[in-house]
Amino acid sequence: MADGILEADARITVRKARRDTVVSSAARARRLERLTPYLCLIPSLFVFAAFVYAPFAKTVALSLSLTNRRGVAVEFVGLENYLELFTSPDFWNSVALTFRFAVLLIVPTIAFALFLALIAFPKLRGGRIFELFFSMPAAIASAPAAMIWLMITHPTNGIINRLLGFGVFWLSDPKLALLTVSLITVWLSVGMTFIFLFTGLKAIPREIIESATIDGARYSRMIRSILIPLLSPQLFFVFFLNTVGAFQAFAQIKLLTQGGPGDSTNVLVHEIYKDAFMNGRFDAASAESFILFLIVFAITVAQFSLEKRSVHYDGK
Repeated sequence: MADGILEADARITVRKARRDTVVSSAARARRLERLTPYLCLIPSLFVFAAFVYAPFAKTVALSLSLTNRRGVAVEFVGLENYLELFTSPDFWNSVALTFRFAVLLIVPTIAFALFLALIAFPKLRGGRIFELFFSMPAAIASAPAAMIWLMITHPTNGIINRLLGFGVFWLSDPKLALLTVSLITVWLSVGMTFIFLFTGLKAIPREIIESATIDGARYSRMIRSILIPLLSPQLFFVFFLNTVGAFQAFAQIKLLTQGGPGDSTNVLVHEIYKDAFMNGRFDAASAESFILFLIVFAITVAQFSLEKRSVHYDGK
């Protein structure tokens, strides 16, 4: 009898041990499952820390310091660099030129890309050729494209002046230089913008378009009432993308005008480059970089706020 009781107790103990082992294994599996996404993020966090957060922190530190010509901080000066910028006419001229350049770039790029996307959207014979032709500028980098346009807009040998019989100094006239660089950048940006908008148009359900066609809606009315409203997420995205690109444009300005003639195309990014690598003032360049970050950040927050309000209003 006693042996039977001991044997039963032993079996119960073994069962409890097995059950505890299974429970602990399941708990460990759940913990590992919860930790897996964070473990997968560790490599990217290291990359971001090394190439984004650390340089950003270094820039902020340099903007609050006095630096030598090698970019090494030698003295903490607080907000003196910012105060010096806010009293500098050259800095405010660069800020104003940056906003003018952004307006001259964003509006024509989106409008022209939308026009091209609406042309290529209907099922026409040779539609693939339209898609390839309209998106081709996206495959060209800024530097070689700038060199091509530098030859095209040459005042004496350029093809534009030769064909039209003009003698216009497109990149040497202070009144035309910013407009010319903006139009060249529009040409560079319209390909990628077209791809996003055209992809958004192709994602619109065909049933909606067919129903509107059956109801007798003209293509112009369909564009206003169906296509553009359904394309609003892509329009917001390309507006955001081109805004950031406009405030960070540098390569074409450096190659085409080098900020000139005078300071007529000296946008803020080129002013940062000039202060840092030509004047050896890394402290002022760091302060300008942080101000540029604040400007882009404020515009981004405003854009997302307007988008959220628009979505809330439409869904109300």
